[in-house]
Amino acid sequence: MIYLKSENEIDKMRIAARLVSQTLGLVSKHIEPGVTTGKLDRIAEEFIDKNNARPAFKGYGPRSNPFPATLCISVNEEVVHGIPGERILEEGDIVSVDCGVEKDGYFGDHAYTFIVGEVDDEKKQLLKTTLDSLYIGIEKAVHGNRIGDIGNSIQTHCENAGYGVVRDLVGHGLGRSLHEDPSVPNFGRKGKGERLRSGMTLAIEPMINMGTWKVKTLNDGW
Repeated sequence: MIYLKSENEIDKMRIAARLVSQTLGLVSKHIEPGVTTGKLDRIAEEFIDKNNARPAFKGYGPRSNPFPATLCISVNEEVVHGIPGERILEEGDIVSVDCGVEKDGYFGDHAYTFIVGEVDDEKKQLLKTTLDSLYIGIEKAVHGNRIGDIGNSIQTHCENAGYGVVRDLVGHGLGRSLHEDPSVPNFGRKGKGERLRSGMTLAIEPMINMGTWKVKTLNDGW
């Protein structure tokens, strides 16, 4: 079921989203060669706690294998859901940091991909194309359009640039829950899917690969 939000609810979501942005900004100051992903996670968790909010990802998932950390930190070939730990960042890495918080009953959730030191032009172009595709998708997120208009615009832009658009993982609605309807794929057909309405709140999450769109899940289950 899709929940349409009131202006008051959207204002509360903005507060949560702003805290996510502030957390990512703080973490970015510590991204450098030699730092561990676990240290970045601890910095984020302490900051979120000081702001009277809750890490949305920690403990999320099945009881048999809940996500164990505050951030998803995915390095290089890892697409999403990387578990922070002892991995040491190196010069030339690209690092996706995904953060979610719950504050006063509402969720914020977004990610940014950072570079470690200097990276080659091929990686820079991947990041630029992905960022551009996000804003292209956002432009389609207007009342009266359809979910497929968002996905098609992202897919077209990225595939025209020679990249693979991940199919197995998609964006989503959010609000009082971290994941709400509708699903928001980064691929699709114009004019297809759920019609967009004022009050819908969406996490648009382009996930773009060099080469194939296919991904696989590691033994950690994430």
